[in-house]
Amino acid sequence: METTNQAQKPDIANIIEAILFVAGEPVTIGDLAAALEVSEMETMYAIEQMQKRYDTDCRGVILRRYGDHVRMETRPEYAPYVERLLQPVQRQSLSQTVMETLAVIAYRQPATKGEVEQVRGVKCDYSVQTLLAKGLIQEAGRKEALGRPILYVTTDKFLEHFGLSDIRELPPLPEPVPVEKIDEPLTP
Repeated sequence: METTNQAQKPDIANIIEAILFVAGEPVTIGDLAAALEVSEMETMYAIEQMQKRYDTDCRGVILRRYGDHVRMETRPEYAPYVERLLQPVQRQSLSQTVMETLAVIAYRQPATKGEVEQVRGVKCDYSVQTLLAKGLIQEAGRKEALGRPILYVTTDKFLEHFGLSDIRELPPLPEPVPVEKIDEPLTP
């Protein structure tokens, strides 16, 4: 009679699925690897295999990467059914002022509050505080300049909020429109 001394090692992908299901929010690849006691490369490979399997089987959930975070989400085409059942409270949207501040930081990061104010032409203290409170931006050190102003960058939560995997997925900025010189004064 043969007995095995080793218990069968569980499938890494199944463990990741269980962790992400229970977490309900993005989990870093490093944290997953540490929990699994495997390398980040093995974890990434398992995540990629899971993504392919979910897509091939057209499962009700998908895995999305936001920077170095991974999250289990409802497949977009099934979201209306889930919303119909749960009737979720609408997420409070960002004001135009806060969105403009966030856009300047996203495209110029790292950026100081002074640089944002120079682009926008108005103070942005409230907007920066709002974005910090929502976790869409974070401090990233200080600029080597007079007064050593704080530098701000976007976070993985920013990527998640806008459905981006990487900051390089931001749409390109439009080309600036040249201002024509007017030689003659305008007459009414």
